[in-house]
Amino acid sequence: MTTTTSTTSSSNISATLAAAAQSIISGATNSSLDVSTLVGSLVTAKTTAQATQIANKTSSDNTLLSAVSQIKSALSSLQSSLSGLSDGTALAAYTATASGSGLTATAGTSAVAGSYEIKVNNVASAQKISSTAHAATDTFGTGTLTLSLGSTSMNVALDGTNTLASIASSINSANDNPGISATIVTGTDGQHLVLASKTTGASNSISVTAGAGVDSSLSYSAGSSNYTETSQAKDASLTVDGTAVTSSTNTLTTAIGGVTLNLASAAAGSTQTLTVASDTTKEKSTIKSFVDAYNSFVSQAAALSTFDSTKAAGSQGGVLLGDSMLQTIRSTLANIVTSGVASTSGSTSVTTNLASIGIDLQDDGTLSIDDSKLSTALSNNPTRVQQLFSQTNGIGKQLSSKITTFLQTGGIIDTRTTALNADLKSLTDQTAKLQTYADSLTSQYNSQFTALNTLMATMQNNTAYLTQLFGGTNSAGALATNK
Repeated sequence: MTTTTSTTSSSNISATLAAAAQSIISGATNSSLDVSTLVGSLVTAKTTAQATQIANKTSSDNTLLSAVSQIKSALSSLQSSLSGLSDGTALAAYTATASGSGLTATAGTSAVAGSYEIKVNNVASAQKISSTAHAATDTFGTGTLTLSLGSTSMNVALDGTNTLASIASSINSANDNPGISATIVTGTDGQHLVLASKTTGASNSISVTAGAGVDSSLSYSAGSSNYTETSQAKDASLTVDGTAVTSSTNTLTTAIGGVTLNLASAAAGSTQTLTVASDTTKEKSTIKSFVDAYNSFVSQAAALSTFDSTKAAGSQGGVLLGDSMLQTIRSTLANIVTSGVASTSGSTSVTTNLASIGIDLQDDGTLSIDDSKLSTALSNNPTRVQQLFSQTNGIGKQLSSKITTFLQTGGIIDTRTTALNADLKSLTDQTAKLQTYADSLTSQYNSQFTALNTLMATMQNNTAYLTQLFGGTNSAGALATNK
């Protein structure tokens, strides 16, 4: 290859020098020498071979870098799909379904499959009180109005001009408001100040104390005639399989281990059955996502490393055909997928593989799913599925761990990427040096051929002068005429 490049370069230089000779001859026959074109041709002939070599290597490195990046991306996607399968959370998914209305529930990974009888006596509610009627222009004295919600209080200062509307505004805008909203409801009898707790529960009841100088009609405590209680502050009350449970809110996180109960008013007075079961739909979806991501990696790797005889010569092999890095990654992951997972049952060692739950290896290295068989395994033999994807040595755990070693700093992908980037930097440096060399040659040749062109012009002038003096073809010359 080097010999061919050298021969080609020599041929180019020889051709350019021949052009230079022809230009010199032209100069001798009263033509000017095209120095710029001649210099450009010589410099190109001297640098083209190396420039082409650098360009080709740069293109090759960039193509390889792109291919490695595609493999890295496919591996990252595969690892993401394994998150729930490598830590066990995907196969610990549960659904919680109530038999009636007003009760919903969500089950976490610590839930236990089973059914529970839930009787809801009442749901949690927030207190709301409405004052007696007042005219819109009524004022309520000067002093402090103290409002409390449970054990937390706030103060509203009255200056003698405050109406119900301005009092309500002051309550709502107070920075230390403990969670009381105030509105004005206008009826046929006048205006009512309506105070409502923003928090449910029996402990979050409202009280209002009118200080010295403030109209006592604004005061309220339990049983007070100044206000009408339109909604009582109550805790949610229910029984779970006969066990009494109370809660200040309608979201209960501790009544059933791993399950969150949510109550709505429609549940009050009802008795329902809550069923907690494995969420096979979610589990299947997670497993399918893993298979899709694995197949995507296999397809991507094949596209980059397959030999295609139908393509033009020179482009038949994938950019990573025969690449040791890719071969290592493919064989490592394929071995994990096909080997299965060993477990112990009593004194017997048992190996469970993907095929046992309906996931089969195809001739092209991809995986296919028998949907019916997978559904049956998830419903009837969840233990087998959990063995395959255990948190200790399951397929998901093994694959994720290996991918981490491939992707980590210093791993085979990082090492390859670093080497390619270093080579590209070296090629950039070589390009800069070649350009410096070309600039130097251009300057050198420009000086030489400009001097030559000047010399040739001088010689031409001298020849014309001597011909005038001594004569030439068909001319006797000035000296011959004046002898």
